Order: sequence, then C-alpha cells, then structure tokens
Amino acid sequence: MSLEGKHIGIALTGSFCTYSKVFPELLKLTESGAIVQTIFSNAAAALDSRFGKAEDFIKKAEDITGLCPILTIPEAEPIGPKNLLDILVLFPCTGNTIAKLANGITDTPALMAAKAHLRNNKPLLISVSTNDALGMNMKNIGLLLNAKNIYFVPFGQDNPQKKPNSMTAHTELLIPALEAALEGRQYQPILCGSI
Repeated sequence: MSLEGKHIGIALTGSFCTYSKVFPELLKLTESGAIVQTIFSNAAAALDSRFGKAEDFIKKAEDITGLCPILTIPEAEPIGPKNLLDILVLFPCTGNTIAKLANGITDTPALMAAKAHLRNNKPLLISVSTNDALGMNMKNIGLLLNAKNIYFVPFGQDNPQKKPNSMTAHTELLIPALEAALEGRQYQPILCGSI
C-alpha cells in the first residue's frame, strides 16, 4: 500500500526513552509521501528528561513534518469534526495513556486526538511502551484489543529479567502495522518475543 498523500497523525506521549525510535519513523513516513501531523501530550510538550528537552522534540517534529505540532486540547478537537486524518498513531503510548483511553478519559491533546479521530470510524494504532503492560495495565490493553477500529504495533517484553511486566512495541514494524490498520486488519503476530 502506498502512503503517498495519506494524512497520518502521530501522537507522542511521555515514554521519552523511546523517542530515539520515534523520530526515524517520522522521517520514513514523510519520505514515503505521507502528510504527518504530530500531536504532543501535556507531558511530552512540557517535561524535560535525561533523554532530551521538550522544546527540542517539538522543534524536531516540526522540522521533519513541516507542520506545527498540536499542543493543546482545543487544537486537537477539530481532528474529528473536520475529518483531518486517515489514521492516528499513539507513538509511543504510555500505560497512563492506555489506561485513560480504555476508560474514556480525555484530558490531554493526545487523548482528545484519539477520541476525536475514533468518532469517524477510522483506525487508531497503538505503539505500546509501558512498564506495567503485564501488570495493572494488562486489563486495559485487553479492553483495547477488543475495541472497534483499534490496532496495535506488535509488541513484546523489553527486559524480562529486570522489568518482567514491561512491554514495548517493535517500532520497526510501525509502517507495516499502519498499512494493515488502514486496510482494517491487525498486523500479525501481535506478540513478538523480547525486544
């Protein structure tokens, strides 16, 4: 499937340790001819970490996509009524965002983007990155696995010995998982061993 001209939303949440994998994938998407709109959660837009400064990540997203990132809930809300995206990807998607999405909470730009986008019966792709995927968040992942129009980038345990409940997506499978979701299919296998 060609991504040329597809409108793809990428909503970044606070799993800062995975950002080194996010931006190369953003570049691949833009090089494929996709129109990529980034959305930053409150944490992603405001918190600096040992992985970098929030303002640098925002600038990098704009440099790669050529579009100003969406940084507020009011900016994200028109995604639904204006039917702005073909697909939205929560990339990375923290356990906090997974829990809120599964329970209908819309208190960040990323979650508003997801809610607004899903009202159009279009695909939402989740790229898991959470330390409690096999703990308290497993029930939320289970709910989302059974939800209409929600798909997952294949994921697996990233450090079974030191963090036995932690799972993260195989980000190298983002584009094939995205293409499958655009066709209404879950890319398989969804669980793919250790990262």
